[in-house]
Amino acid sequence: MSRIGKLPVAIPQNLKVIVGDGTVSVEGKEKLSMKIPPYVTVDVKDNVIRVVRNDESRASNAMQGLTRNLINNMMIGLTDGFKKELTIVGVGYRAALAGSKLTLSLGYSHPIEFEVPKSVKVTVKDANITIEGADKQAVGEVAAIIRRFRKPEPYKGKGIRYSDEKITLKEGKSVG
Repeated sequence: MSRIGKLPVAIPQNLKVIVGDGTVSVEGKEKLSMKIPPYVTVDVKDNVIRVVRNDESRASNAMQGLTRNLINNMMIGLTDGFKKELTIVGVGYRAALAGSKLTLSLGYSHPIEFEVPKSVKVTVKDANITIEGADKQAVGEVAAIIRRFRKPEPYKGKGIRYSDEKITLKEGKSVG
């Protein structure tokens, strides 16, 4: 039995939840929606959302916890939002934002241009890139794509890393 899936999700006062047609929609300053998996049903009563399994199978157990967490993430995203911070480390490495286009100079022979999706907000300050948005999956995906342009290398630590990421540096060649 799913421990997470049994927990109810409280609906904040400034959000509106609509369940129907196989989807759950949450409206606040933005609108987020997700498709309900076939193994579970979603019930809304007294400002509380409960995810109920349709049967006792292992798949429905897993889907109950997953669906509950995805709905909870929509609630958190629309009230507080999600945020990821990246740091650029390296001499001459820089980032610039012009409109919705992020331009990165990362030591390659050409600058890298990345079109920022409308669902997230990106800000650049010095060597720090901040990605914010209501959709947790979109924020994490944009951060991962930007990091993939130049992953931190293990000898000098140059590259793009998450601000809380620790890079273990390797020792270089020893003359001996």
